[in-house]
Amino acid sequence: MADDYRRQGFELERRIFELDIKCSSLRAEKQDDDYLQNASAILDKLKSFYRQGGESSNLSKLLQDYTQVILDITFYEENKLVDQEFPEDCSPFKIQQLLQDLTEPEVLAGRLAPAQEVQSVLGLELLECLYWRRGALLYMYCHTLHQRKQWIKKNKDTFLKCIQEGVRYLMRMLQVRNSVKLNDGVVLHDTATAGFLSEGIFSDTHLLTMMYIGEMCFWAVKYEDCSADTMDRKEDRLQFRDIGTQILNKYVLACEGPLQGQGWNTENAKEILSILQ
Repeated sequence: MADDYRRQGFELERRIFELDIKCSSLRAEKQDDDYLQNASAILDKLKSFYRQGGESSNLSKLLQDYTQVILDITFYEENKLVDQEFPEDCSPFKIQQLLQDLTEPEVLAGRLAPAQEVQSVLGLELLECLYWRRGALLYMYCHTLHQRKQWIKKNKDTFLKCIQEGVRYLMRMLQVRNSVKLNDGVVLHDTATAGFLSEGIFSDTHLLTMMYIGEMCFWAVKYEDCSADTMDRKEDRLQFRDIGTQILNKYVLACEGPLQGQGWNTENAKEILSILQ
């Protein structure tokens, strides 16, 4: 057991000091960025822990801190890409790097704590955030690509692959917390809250995720329907029309039901549904 702790501590320590170098380099670009400042503060705490010879007995807390650093640093990098409107020459490489970075905490948790479920190690909120951030990144990228008609004509398969990957991440985000079953002994006096939980809607981010999935499914259907190149791989693809219809119906019901008057717009969702159906 002691050897396991030392091995875990060494691997995390190496990753943490590598991230510290990266964070320092990025802060040279923008010293006052809030996310980089937060990442730097957490890294200072983690470096101090290891320099004092700390044992990684609380592996879960160390991995959670490490994950927060990843989330903060990659958020800064994502914002740069968005501000630059995803340059065609470098965006594919940078996006793959960001996706890899945002996958690493889940991989590390599985490798360093194999006897535990990843969601128990990282916590539900961080795991949700990791899926959300990957899916939202691909949504923003596809949203930009969707406006580059000439690019899509030449790179339709790449576009559809990005959509599929993004939808998968966003669907995983919605599945991190099991929806509350109303016959599980849970007593809810607010019927609206009961309805949300039974559908797996736990926050505004979950609703936004539904809209993102719906839009991406619409883009996929639009370009799949006019594409003969991908028909031979149909069995590998998501059923975008069915997924988009199901998710957007839930979105509209929530926004026009208990959330009516709370600022959620359903016009775009209804327009997409009229096409998907």
